[in-house]
Amino acid sequence: MREIVFLLEEPSAAEMLKGVLPRLLPDNFTPRYLVFEGKQDLERQMVRRMRGYNAPDALFVVMRDQDAGDCKKIKAALKKKCGEAGKDASLVRIVCRELESWYLADLAAVEKGLNLNNLARQQMKNPCRAPDSITCPSGYLRKMVPDYQKIDGSRRISPYLDLDNQRSKSFDIFIQGLRRIIGATT
Repeated sequence: MREIVFLLEEPSAAEMLKGVLPRLLPDNFTPRYLVFEGKQDLERQMVRRMRGYNAPDALFVVMRDQDAGDCKKIKAALKKKCGEAGKDASLVRIVCRELESWYLADLAAVEKGLNLNNLARQQMKNPCRAPDSITCPSGYLRKMVPDYQKIDGSRRISPYLDLDNQRSKSFDIFIQGLRRIIGATT
């Protein structure tokens, strides 16, 4: 059994992965989630946590929101930390801008997961056609779904996310990266 270890800045990311990974990972992979208390905590502890992880053949995936930062600088800094931990082959992915961008890219999944009506028909309206460009996706999603909560929403929406959806480039790149690293080791 091969482990794939996700270093995540928040619990909602782990809940999203729990809905997506069963459709993506082969049976010989076991996902593990190292959830931190925000991006600063992730960046402060990741080298130590990666070095101390005892499974020698584990694959590591670092996932962090872009928020208002420069995604190339964020990714470079995280890759450097992976190198410091001796885990150069780690996959680093930046979510443009927040996890909710991925949900806004797939309003049919939001509609199904949250048991709503008539939300998916708004998919082709701006800004949901290009959700990675929305400055505050969580705020925008809350305008559409006032009772949206990050953890519960991630838990309920993620099983319905279309893994081939390309409206969010960062989601597409994340899924492609996962498929690549698990395919290279199976």
